[in-house]
Amino acid sequence: MEISRKDKAMDLFSQGYNCAQAIVLAFSDLVPVDYNILAKMSSSFGGGMGRLREVCGAVSGMFMVAGFLYGYDNSETGEPKAMHYERIQQLAHKFEAENGSIVCRELLGLNIKHDISTPEKRTDEYYKKRPCKELVGMAAEILDKYISDNPIS
Repeated sequence: MEISRKDKAMDLFSQGYNCAQAIVLAFSDLVPVDYNILAKMSSSFGGGMGRLREVCGAVSGMFMVAGFLYGYDNSETGEPKAMHYERIQQLAHKFEAENGSIVCRELLGLNIKHDISTPEKRTDEYYKKRPCKELVGMAAEILDKYISDNPIS
């Protein structure tokens, strides 16, 4: 039996990959880019963009994969750009509808604008107090369903 993308993303997060990396790498088989390059490219987006606690890294990961699969590759200013932005907003709205926000600090219940740059150790306590693993799983499910409903052309 093949592992679901949700489980794959959650497992990657448990291995120590950040939230954005976990999403991007869970969909790496669909993206014609080297795995290590994908890991590096998405590494800046964990913790709401480098622990700035802005847009959730799992959401940023969804957006990166959607860009690889459906994005435009020229200096587009018309319909393709608008359609892609609509797609990104749909993904964001779905995540927000299920979680109340797409902002990392709000999802974590933090009252700080930016966090220190040093990540916390991934311990059992870390996983108990942070919903990140579940948010990564939810983002993977949302993106997987979107891809199923909108086949890549």
